[in-house]
Order: sequence, then C-alpha cells, then structure tokens
Amino acid sequence: MIPKIAIMKKFIAAIRPIVILSLCTCFYFSVFSQSHSESLEGRWDLTVNRGDRMVPSWLEVRHSGLKNLFGRFVGDGGSARPISQVFFKEGKMNFSIPAQWDNSDKDLVVEGTLQDGKLSGTMVTPMGKTYSWTGVRAPRLYTEKEPAWGSPVKLFNGVNMDGWKALGDNQWVVEKGVLKSPRSGSNIRTEKTFSDFKLHIEFRYPAESNSGVYLRGRYEVQVADSKGKEPLSDLLGGIYGFIDPWEMVAKGPGEWQSYDITLVGRMVTVVANGKTIIYKQQIPGITGGALDSNEGEPGPIMIQGDHGPIEYRNIVITPAK
Repeated sequence: MIPKIAIMKKFIAAIRPIVILSLCTCFYFSVFSQSHSESLEGRWDLTVNRGDRMVPSWLEVRHSGLKNLFGRFVGDGGSARPISQVFFKEGKMNFSIPAQWDNSDKDLVVEGTLQDGKLSGTMVTPMGKTYSWTGVRAPRLYTEKEPAWGSPVKLFNGVNMDGWKALGDNQWVVEKGVLKSPRSGSNIRTEKTFSDFKLHIEFRYPAESNSGVYLRGRYEVQVADSKGKEPLSDLLGGIYGFIDPWEMVAKGPGEWQSYDITLVGRMVTVVANGKTIIYKQQIPGITGGALDSNEGEPGPIMIQGDHGPIEYRNIVITPAK
C-alpha cells in the first residue's frame, strides 16, 4: 500500500502547474484591468469642433498582449485607418497616424482625457490646425430578434424631389423617372429618418464615376465603377473602409445595377445585382463623410453627389415596425 504522504506529494505535484497557471491568469487580468484600463477599450463616437461646423469622427481601441493598445480611426472624410499604438496612462491617451489627404509629411496627432466615462481632447492636423473634440461610447445596437417589417415606401416618386433635400447648392434633377446628378456637387438626403430597414435602390454611372448610399446617413455602401476589379471595401458593394464584399459583381458603366440592403442594428446584408456579397456582417462604426456620429439615433438615407455624375431610380424602403 502506498503511504498517504506519498499520495499527497503526487497530488500536489500534479496540480502545481494548474495552480500556477490559474494564479498567472488572475494576475494577468488583474494587471491588465489596472494598467490598460478596460474603460478606454471599445468604440467611441467622436464629434470634432472645427470652428465653423461640428463634424463626426470615430475611434476604436483594442488590446494586444499585456501592455499594448492599438486601434482604428475615422475622420470626417476618408476611410478607417489603423493606429499602430494608442498610449494610455492615468486617464490620458494619445496617438498619431500619417496624413491621408493632406499634402504633408506630418502626422495627425490626437490627445485626450478619459473622465467620467467620456473622452475629450484636441487633435492637430498635418497642416497644423488644432481642433477640440468630445467622445462618447458607441452603442452596441444589438438585438436578438428579427424585426417585423412594415409596408414598402417609395422614397423617390419619379417626378420631383419631394421628400429629399440637398446639403448645399442643389445640382440634382429629375428626368424621365430618374434622379440625376449630372456633375459633382451636393449630397442629398431623405427628410425622413429610419432605424432598421430594407432598402432597394437602382443606380447607373458613367466610366470612372463614384457615389455612395449612406445608411442612416452614417454607413456608406460604395457605388463605384469597379467591373473586373478585386472585391475591396472602397469599391462597389463594400462598406467603405470596413467590409469587403465577397465577390465583385459590378456591371459596366452605363448599365443599370441594383442594391437590396438590410440593416438591423449594426448587422448589414448587401445583395448586389441579385447576388449576396455581404451577409449579416457587423459595421463597426461610421464611415468617412457621415452626417453625424449619433449612432444610437435613426438617420436618413443619404446619396453621395460630390464624386462625379450618377443616376438613381426605384428607391424603395421597407422600415421595421
């Protein structure tokens, strides 16, 4: 018979690695929560004060390993861009990223303070301008239930622009049942706002033109001359800067094409020209050119008219009840 003390020694030897691993794991998460502060991690809806106007922006912060934070940033224009490292200590955070549009070799520098669950700070552009900004946590917008759908509603009557308004000097016209922007100019939006919905919309563009359909005025589904190109988020069917379509199904310039888009919370499905190219993917945050960063609120359908000639027709929305 094996003595009890020998059995005890074997038991202790067997469980020692498990105990050590458990202690290390507890220590890891304890240190992580204290040093990295989980309160900074997550997605933030930002509003930037540019003096003459308030513009939307967006920030995501995540962790990598024990000591590093990284993220993504969206300005008032352009796509989501990676942040290699976000520095955060004692409630102060900062990061920098290269210029995207400015003709400068300097970085965009962002500094902020986290206090009472909110962010605020300043950003210095590559051209040397300083703006203040504020930020709140982005809502999750998650629901377990599929919505009950209401009745389809025509957003464009084919006769005039009733129900739409231009966001600047209006270059849009209606001809033979088609809503047309013959040249680069203003974007337009619906007067009504929507939460969850299904949207059918048809479009046609000349060679090398570009437009976009903004869901709730915040998330752009790209419209661009893309036939034969790789499926990327900044080409036809992509959620600009965030989600690549599974395949490129673009037709050629001058051909009518269609989107059938379903948006429930953050979950988006895009059917382009009869093919599903995005299926229930989560949109992380606002895309460049958004109307605002108030993600928890209903928003309009906005159509981009500042990137070249574009035509739309048969715009029908089915809102959730």
